[in-house]
Amino acid sequence: MRDRLEQKYGQLLDRIASAGKAAVAFSGGVDSVFLLYAAHQALSRQVLALTVSLHAVPKRELQEAVEFCKLYGIRHLIHTVDEFEIEGFADNPPNRCYLCKKALFIQMLELAGKEGYTVLMEGSNVDDQGDYRPGMQALKELQIQSPLKDCGFTKADIREMSKRLGLPAWDKPSMACLASRFVYGQTITPEKMKMVEEAEEYLTDLGFIQRRVRMHGDLARIELLSEDLPKLMEENKYRMVQDRLNQLGFAYVTLDLHGFESGSMNKGLKIYE
Repeated sequence: MRDRLEQKYGQLLDRIASAGKAAVAFSGGVDSVFLLYAAHQALSRQVLALTVSLHAVPKRELQEAVEFCKLYGIRHLIHTVDEFEIEGFADNPPNRCYLCKKALFIQMLELAGKEGYTVLMEGSNVDDQGDYRPGMQALKELQIQSPLKDCGFTKADIREMSKRLGLPAWDKPSMACLASRFVYGQTITPEKMKMVEEAEEYLTDLGFIQRRVRMHGDLARIELLSEDLPKLMEENKYRMVQDRLNQLGFAYVTLDLHGFESGSMNKGLKIYE
């Protein structure tokens, strides 16, 4: 007898299958891996994975997306976009995510259409409705389908079901585009984004899997899981981190004692006052 989660997964497969064929916006993160796998099960060869290559997406993420599609034999197209050509993106206004997501999904819709796919799906879940996410409005305006959200999947549901299915991303740390590391109103450049990417990669190499390096001018604010904070003090790792981030161009390096928090840059928005 199937439990509640397995029943929900069956509903998801039925929901996807009703499309007949679909393209899936595929980043390689936990949610999109789960959605693409479900779409592959429901639609077999009638599914197309679309990945956008950006400055804001770490190279490691792109490679993992490629490897996943090869593993399951899923047709995969990579579309390269320079997000700095999107009007307003570099200025980093509070609605930056809306501007970027709308431009990117318009291009993905066009690409999917050329390949014969009229339905485009993406991996938002129920929990994504609880934070300030202006990009969700862009998805609504473009009528992008969000089957995981529609079927009531939470992040915990997705991780648990992914684990049961043996998917490699079930315990993968949460990711967000590198543009989310900058204070709203602070100009973003490819060079600054590269600094952040290399700083986070260095922390990963030291064993800090869930991490963020937020840029405040020439200051780097490091967020780690609360249980990982003491590990930074072991074997002078904090000195190593400071030296490496100084080499990358950060004048000051700080540790946020609050620990890792997804969307922490949103605290500065008036919407939360």
